[in-house]
Amino acid sequence: MINKKSREEIKLMKIAGSIVALVHKEMEKVIEPGISTLELDKIAYDIIKKNKAIPTFLGYNGFPASICASINEQVVHGIPNKDVILKEGDIVSIDVGATFRGLVGDGAWTYPVGKISSEVQKLLEVTKNALFKGIEQMIPDSPLELVSAAIEDAALEGKVGIVREYGGHGVGKNMHEEPFLFNYRTNSKIIIKPNCAIAIEPMLNLGCDEVHTLEDNWTVVTNDKKPSAHFEHTVIATQDGPLITTQLID
Repeated sequence: MINKKSREEIKLMKIAGSIVALVHKEMEKVIEPGISTLELDKIAYDIIKKNKAIPTFLGYNGFPASICASINEQVVHGIPNKDVILKEGDIVSIDVGATFRGLVGDGAWTYPVGKISSEVQKLLEVTKNALFKGIEQMIPDSPLELVSAAIEDAALEGKVGIVREYGGHGVGKNMHEEPFLFNYRTNSKIIIKPNCAIAIEPMLNLGCDEVHTLEDNWTVVTNDKKPSAHFEHTVIATQDGPLITTQLID
């Protein structure tokens, strides 16, 4: 069942999303060679708690941290660790969830660590572009397939791989709600309901589409060990157009 959001729920989701945006604003400042992913996790935890929210990821199905920190060939669900130190030329995808008064904000961004190669920079640009192309299609009463198609077309144009096992999802009182959003065409017949909220999150690879999960049962990596990028916003389909909730409130 796809849940429409009330005016009050949208208000709370905007607050939750703004807390996610605050975390990402700080991540952009502090991510540099020499910092550990555990330090990044502590910074995120402190910001979320300071703003009277709950780290959505912490304890979710047993996940042990407040953020996912996925480096280079890691696609999603990387576990922060004091021994994992970022170095020049890495990229790191930071996925953050914050729950404020029962409503969730969920957003991810991939950051360069120092200077990165031109081909990896292009991967980041293509993936970010795919996200915003998908967001443009979040229109009430239109097919959800248009969001998937926009993401796929951006990926194909950029000549990058598409992660097919993972995708976007409804979000609200729970981090994962219906519908699931594929990042490629599937001939889905789902229609976007007014005021429904979806976390749109293309995950695109510099190489092949295929991925697998490591022995920690969390970290997903590309099969060919080439870099992967992940960009995500929580978006509500309103009559006034797509509303991105995971951004700073003016």
